[in-house]
Amino acid sequence: SSRAPRRAMATDASKGGGGGGGDAGASSSASSSTMDAKDEPKKKTKLAYGWSSRVHTCRFAEHDMMIMHPDTARGIEVLLNPIYNKGTGYSIAEKERLGIRGLTPPRQFTIDEQCAKIWNTMTTTGKTPMHMWRSMQALQDRNETLFYRLIVEHIEELAPIIYTPTVGEACKHYSRLFRRPRGMYFSVDDVGEFNAMMYNWKNDVSVIVVTDGSRVLGLGDLGAQGMGISVGKLDLYVAGAGIDPEKVLPCVLDVGTDNEELLNSPYYFGIQQPRLRGKEYDEFVDEFVQAVKNRWPNALVQFEDFSTKNAMPILKRHRDNVLCFNDDIQGTAVTVLAGVYGAMASIGSKPSAIVDQTFVICGAGSAGMGIANFLHSAMVHHGLSKEDAYKRFYVVDHKGLITSARVLEASAPGVEDLRAFAASRDDLPEGMTLEDVVAAAKPTVLMGASTARGIFTETILRTMGECHERPIIMPLSNPTSCAECTAEEAAKATGGRAIFSAGSPFDDVVVDGRTMVANQGNNFYVFPGLGLGTILVGADHISDGMLNAAAEAIPKILTREQLNRGEIYPAIKRIRDISVKVAAAVMRQAIFEGREGRDGKIAQIFHQEGLPALEQYARSSMYYPEYRPTVFSP
Repeated sequence: SSRAPRRAMATDASKGGGGGGGDAGASSSASSSTMDAKDEPKKKTKLAYGWSSRVHTCRFAEHDMMIMHPDTARGIEVLLNPIYNKGTGYSIAEKERLGIRGLTPPRQFTIDEQCAKIWNTMTTTGKTPMHMWRSMQALQDRNETLFYRLIVEHIEELAPIIYTPTVGEACKHYSRLFRRPRGMYFSVDDVGEFNAMMYNWKNDVSVIVVTDGSRVLGLGDLGAQGMGISVGKLDLYVAGAGIDPEKVLPCVLDVGTDNEELLNSPYYFGIQQPRLRGKEYDEFVDEFVQAVKNRWPNALVQFEDFSTKNAMPILKRHRDNVLCFNDDIQGTAVTVLAGVYGAMASIGSKPSAIVDQTFVICGAGSAGMGIANFLHSAMVHHGLSKEDAYKRFYVVDHKGLITSARVLEASAPGVEDLRAFAASRDDLPEGMTLEDVVAAAKPTVLMGASTARGIFTETILRTMGECHERPIIMPLSNPTSCAECTAEEAAKATGGRAIFSAGSPFDDVVVDGRTMVANQGNNFYVFPGLGLGTILVGADHISDGMLNAAAEAIPKILTREQLNRGEIYPAIKRIRDISVKVAAAVMRQAIFEGREGRDGKIAQIFHQEGLPALEQYARSSMYYPEYRPTVFSP
């Protein structure tokens, strides 16, 4: 349901920034698109308007005043509203003021005490992930602040519950599990009314996650039940980047479903007709995007779990029309690139050294070519010509090496991205086996996006170890049953020297007393900080340069000791620190590209106080879930 509580910022909290989503901003006078050392400010001067005088590092919610919506009555209604409800967390003065004295137990508990009690109950032996998901949904239904506080405090344990993999199981049964409306549903019955419908949501919105439910976490077509994905993703935006929960909106585009089970289910809550296709589908998506732009022109729209055939065309059609981002395409590519930068940092190389890397990519579908295309963009960003950058890639599919002699199928997924890579490869025979390609090319990075289990054979892995002291091996296909190799196979073949990262979870492996860390990429490293930085800087477009900046920022949180051990991604428990780094890097790049839209304020912060000031600004703009004094609207 739509929500419209209002907040009054306390004086200290309003200095220099606002609420997790966009009070701050600027319009840049800088135009450089590269990030050279000479661009960094050399002299740090205190800003005239008091930015550097701030003493707290995060905008704690306790610095705000929760002003209740005028339609909310005193008394029991306060306790039944999850936005205002604190359970046993009210002071006596609040109970008196809100008309609830006697309606709650007399003892007051702090939010930390409440968290400890709920976590103890939730983690009792025998509780399944789905039980924990249901418990979290019930908590969100009755006390939203406590819900987000629990996630922030236990992000490593709860991220797999409120999002993948557990939310996938929840989405399969979402119609049966449905208890309380969240977000907005746009169906084929609403075509022509999207603009008006947007005004049914009363709050201002900074971030929208939208899905059509056609490819939910690899589970296929779940129709309107994909709403669970949009809700879960935005919970991670709030927990990971401090986006204000009042400024997020989960959406689902119900264009029908081709899932026979849902079409025949008496309980399915979506439209029971086959999916729209072609022109009708495109016009449906276009109407939604335009309605968002009309209602909230500065909101970030994240497209989530659209089918492969629709995802890229939608992104290309709207990327320059509205502030948008596709996590499955761009988020995955940024995560992989961050892993490459982390691996390079592990062997003492700077991000600019990506121009010296050679990639063998196994898998020429939309996933593999999306990653290859972004890696290519990073090489160009760091100085290679497009032509020379293409020559650093060897793309192999089930037919072998793809060269200029290959006749490409026009309808094949990823083929448009593949053409330039194929055209640049004329030095080796068409169809050359993966084993021979690795032996001939001696790649620094072996990457898999093929879903072909075990295709990285012992011979191939040994060749990688013979060619390089620290070969980079990245079997990205998931689940584990589809991984190109296991961590144990890579470790044994390379004597534990490989820098390893997979798309599926593996345990670290010890070989001859040497530990090979089994890293795993996660898009959670990327999208919260990317969204926060984009909103704060007021950009109207997410450029490849901003995405590259996000990728470069992620490994920078690692210590030298961690890098020496082969760790290339930081721990998820540090997600807010990661998001601060990513947001600041994104803001800096937006300034360099002239994309800032906040009347020069962000540029002034950066040019006078440097990147640390942007990091401080990002952190101070984060929402932190804490109980705030609650009063009625005057």
